[in-house]
Amino acid sequence: MTDFAGVHVALTTPFDPATLEVDLARFRDHCSWLLDEGITGLFPNGSLGEYESLSGEERRGLWRAAVEVADGRGLVVSGLSGPSSRAICDLAEQARQDGVDGAMVLPPTNHPSTLDELLAHYRAIAEVGLPVIVYNNPFSTRTDLTPDILAKLADIDGVVGVKEFSGDVRRISEIIELAPDLQVLCGADDLALESAVMGATGWIGGFTGSFPRKTVEVFEAGVNGNAATVLDDYRRMLPALRWDTGPRFVQAIKLAIDLVGRPGGGVTRPPRLALDEEGHAAVTAAVDAIAGSRP
Repeated sequence: MTDFAGVHVALTTPFDPATLEVDLARFRDHCSWLLDEGITGLFPNGSLGEYESLSGEERRGLWRAAVEVADGRGLVVSGLSGPSSRAICDLAEQARQDGVDGAMVLPPTNHPSTLDELLAHYRAIAEVGLPVIVYNNPFSTRTDLTPDILAKLADIDGVVGVKEFSGDVRRISEIIELAPDLQVLCGADDLALESAVMGATGWIGGFTGSFPRKTVEVFEAGVNGNAATVLDDYRRMLPALRWDTGPRFVQAIKLAIDLVGRPGGGVTRPPRLALDEEGHAAVTAAVDAIAGSRP
């Protein structure tokens, strides 16, 4: 079974500011820097990657670019979420052929699903042959994958992990109790250290793409039982990390990437608009509070 332990990046998708076309050159550059900074895995086409605004061809171009850059230095797991199980299976087969290491998949995005629908959805995707990380984000899907549901999903051959984004850190222990073979990965940046202390082995982050080395240090300390040694650093990071769980997380994280001088930031595709003056100032202050974050 593929080991998804470590600190990963839910990648942003850089766009040309004039045409809003995907800028694969900047994307590759950003991916390479992240791996150089100690990131374990690259996760394109997630919520932060604005997957809803991307065509299937664009999504494939992004995971192919990530695989090309990773070249054995790190894992590549593509977000493959959407409303149609059949369409996701088609994408998963393409990703498998292209050398992607796994798929991160939300529940169906078009309606709140029944348990039987969830089981059928994930079973069909897992049958393609890629390891599946279930993505629990009840705020975007209106379907909450509670620990008891995750325990049932974990019985599906090929479902190997969960990106837990409910915001309830108490669930980490319950998931481990009910589904001990399921790899638990933190999904909410502002619960990363708490999740590591409670047993999460991985972190799929947004701001890990802005501060890779610092976030790796924090998470590894939590996993290794040394949370006290990084607590001050973590608290200094929290004003930035909290933006990951708000409605303008894409704009905030892209701005943070711009502020640290890396190429993965820039504009968003409509209907997302740039942060207003107040939001811009708040993110800038939060980034400045993290020692050494600015070039």
